[in-house]
Amino acid sequence: MFNSSPKYQGRHKDIKKGKKWRIFQATDFQSLMYPCFTFCRILGIFPYKLNASTFKISGPQYILSTVIIAICCICTLISLYNVNIFLTNVNTFMIDRVRIPVILESDCYYVLSGFIAVITYILSDPRMRLLQSVLEISSRLSPKSYQKLSKLIHTKDILGFFYLVGHAPTYYFVMRDETVLLMTFNVYIYMLVFQMDMLYVNCVCILKACFESVNNNLAHMQEFVIKNEKHVFELIYHEQQNPFLLLKLTALRKQHLKIIDTVQTLNMIFSLQLLATVVITFLEITYSLYFYVLWCQGKWFMINTKIYYAFFIPYVAHFIIKIILIVWACETNKNQALQINTTIYDVFNSTTNEQIKNEVM
Repeated sequence: MFNSSPKYQGRHKDIKKGKKWRIFQATDFQSLMYPCFTFCRILGIFPYKLNASTFKISGPQYILSTVIIAICCICTLISLYNVNIFLTNVNTFMIDRVRIPVILESDCYYVLSGFIAVITYILSDPRMRLLQSVLEISSRLSPKSYQKLSKLIHTKDILGFFYLVGHAPTYYFVMRDETVLLMTFNVYIYMLVFQMDMLYVNCVCILKACFESVNNNLAHMQEFVIKNEKHVFELIYHEQQNPFLLLKLTALRKQHLKIIDTVQTLNMIFSLQLLATVVITFLEITYSLYFYVLWCQGKWFMINTKIYYAFFIPYVAHFIIKIILIVWACETNKNQALQINTTIYDVFNSTTNEQIKNEVM
């Protein structure tokens, strides 16, 4: 009925023996998060190393992350200068109804995305402790749960990353007046924000599976209590030799509390990032629709039709899909957590054993 930690240790032994990672075939937290961690490492925002079942800061990766964030800050300042000074003074042929929204949209995007990059770097250590907690909690999940999660997480991470990679070349056509460094920076910051949002979604999905596991175990325990009420009462009260049920209830209670604490930590660490993501999404969709209306009216001739559709449609679609994923993950996690409360009351009402009632409440 319950998964034990030796199984988890056995999974890590398999990794040490050189067991290869396979898509949609996750067996533990590391193989489940492998695509996400790999893409984060490529972007230089994963300054950790995972030894067996412990996350540690990697010196070389941390230095690389520091250098990358420093370059991002410099590029953000240069981009803001170009938008507010150069664009205002040079592109005088742009009418105000185009120029002013372009400046406002660019300012908001660069400031908020740069903010996300800096927050990502500053919260590297708390995020490492969070990942450690999620790893430990998820160790109780069954192999079936890992495989079910891997179908969603691997598909989302791999398709999402290569979707952005495929969309990246359009930046070089739209921003053809910028330097290669600034064009590369825009592509990089675009992918960084997406990858951090997907890391959050992954953690939420894993914690949802942990809530579901606790809920299922409570449901099984309820069936056991109903079928064996008299037997359980005698074992616990008269013989006092087999407190198996109470021990399992205690373990489930501790596991549930730890999951709740981890959810709270997750929300604290990612709250500013999510707020910035929501604001960016709202602004980018709004301004993109505004520019599209101007373009349809023939009041904006910045780029040709093919480039416009190749850039803006995938660009807006990416924001819409991403925000839908975040909302869906949060809502399903909340519903699963609320379901546990219902199951607890069902267990409470199913027994006359005061010790069991005290434990579940």
